[in-house]
Amino acid sequence: MERNVQKNGLVNLVAAAMIFVAAFVVTTYVRSLAGQAASIFLGLATLVAFASWFQMRLEENERLEKLEIDELARTRGGSTLFDTKDTEVFPARRAREQFEKFFVPGFGVLLLLLEAGGAWLLWRWIGRAPLLIDPARAMPALSLFAIFALLLFLFGRFSVTMARLENHRLLRPGASFILLGAYICFVTTLAIAGVKTELPRLDFYVAKALCLLLGLMAAEILATLLLEIYRPRVKGKVSRLVYDSRLVGLLGQPESLFTTAAKTIDYQFGFNVSDTWFFQLLKKNLAWLLVLQLVVLVMSTCVVFVDAGEQAVLERFGKPVAGGVLTPGAHFKLPWPADRVYQYRTEQIQTFDVGYTPDEQSENGSTILWSVSHAKEENFLVGNREPVTIRNADTNDSLKAPPVSLITVSIPVQFQIHDIMAWAYNNSDPAGLLQDLATRSVVHFLAGVDLNEVMSQARQEAAVTLRDQIQAAADARQLGVKILFVGLQDIHPPVKVAADYEKVVGAQQQMIAATNNAVADGIRTNALAGALAFTTTNIAEATRHRLAVQALARAALFTNQIPAFAAAPSVYRQRAYFQTFAAATANARKYILLVTNTDDVVIFNLEDKIREDLLNLNVNEKP
Repeated sequence: MERNVQKNGLVNLVAAAMIFVAAFVVTTYVRSLAGQAASIFLGLATLVAFASWFQMRLEENERLEKLEIDELARTRGGSTLFDTKDTEVFPARRAREQFEKFFVPGFGVLLLLLEAGGAWLLWRWIGRAPLLIDPARAMPALSLFAIFALLLFLFGRFSVTMARLENHRLLRPGASFILLGAYICFVTTLAIAGVKTELPRLDFYVAKALCLLLGLMAAEILATLLLEIYRPRVKGKVSRLVYDSRLVGLLGQPESLFTTAAKTIDYQFGFNVSDTWFFQLLKKNLAWLLVLQLVVLVMSTCVVFVDAGEQAVLERFGKPVAGGVLTPGAHFKLPWPADRVYQYRTEQIQTFDVGYTPDEQSENGSTILWSVSHAKEENFLVGNREPVTIRNADTNDSLKAPPVSLITVSIPVQFQIHDIMAWAYNNSDPAGLLQDLATRSVVHFLAGVDLNEVMSQARQEAAVTLRDQIQAAADARQLGVKILFVGLQDIHPPVKVAADYEKVVGAQQQMIAATNNAVADGIRTNALAGALAFTTTNIAEATRHRLAVQALARAALFTNQIPAFAAAPSVYRQRAYFQTFAAATANARKYILLVTNTDDVVIFNLEDKIREDLLNLNVNEKP
């Protein structure tokens, strides 16, 4: 029987190696991410099958050596030569002990490196690799992986059963890996079939799951190696192999989980719960319980709830049902997969962005500058209707700006679904198509407008025009949507030239300010000059008129004085004297001295400075 087990291990090794090579070739042909992960598991299965088969050979050689020594000892009468424990007499046993002491831990470390490194490299590769499965190649690869799964299942199931019946521990690791490889090949078959069932990302998700499983296997073997260091060595007790993964055994033989749970329950309760009638009844009718759960699960798919603000489309066997638009509320339908329901938010205003991808981390700031990138932006061509001439100060050459420039815009587009059937069935990807149509409309519109206009006074008109163009494009494709709003905001030059553009705009603003200041100075200077000329002219005219009137007045006065003087010369002279005296002393203080035969009171105001001779005046002195 030992020889049969060894042959079974060799068969497992050859089968695992051949299927590994075939799976690698098929994966390269179809370019499946899940197939690449499955190839890694099959390669590990080949290595484990080789290690277990090689250890089987060593134990078989040790067994044959022991039989040979026992036979020689029996035929030669129990010679002391064959009673010695020297290892030189038992080379096969020494080889087996050295193998278990050095090779098995080293092989465990090798598996740890392969599993951890494979998980890390595969995860990085899956993140960068595109979905490359060719639908034309999917069907042959799907069929081959199904055949691989069937062959591995047959070999693995036979080996697992033999290992359990014969209690051969060396056959269990390779058999568990091969049985797990069968399940992984089956899952890979489903992943490749996702291309045919319009689930192209299923291959990506399966590859991610297999990558995580590979990481868990690496963590388990790391824990096993660490525990192996501190495991007490009991003579005569056979230890579990390092490369015999419990996780692989559990996944390859899920039915063993029930037995393990039963032993755990027995240990926790302190008696054989697994021997009770309830546990035995549960174990006996487990299949029917699973079927009942499956029936309940299927029946639960007969009721669908449509949320408020949504509508749903009912399909039966892949075709829409007449009048199958479901309104908010509860509805009954046939169980899955006969009937399927696709829900859409018809009353909600949905938004997508053209020209940039929002970046929440960079947009959290309160101040947004042109020269600082605050989103993943795209550049668009925009026209220049008025070319700007730039003069090079070094060469004195004139350069003209090109007729187009680059501009960065952030355009949120808000829409609402008003025809759910058109949105669901007229196009395969209506949301992506609508965004592509909006992007095309923006590109065409910006290529025909002026840079300065769209960045200043024409922004509102541009938003209305863009909304109408996007609506027309959506109606032409029968998308069944209504464009509610198109916003032109955050219009600025690309970040790399924003600083230079700000300098140009600043220079233009400074030029406008200087021109306005010059015009204001001209207006102010002309007004002041006109006012000064008007004032000077009026003063000169008034002076001329005053001098002429004064001359006429003096001439008339002289003419009138001659008759007066001729009539009374003394009176005229006395009157002229008093007039002259009054005019000359108009601003002088005057004192009137009355008659001397009265007692007078003189009051002086000492606030003003008065001549000393006036202060010492004797008022009683007679003249």
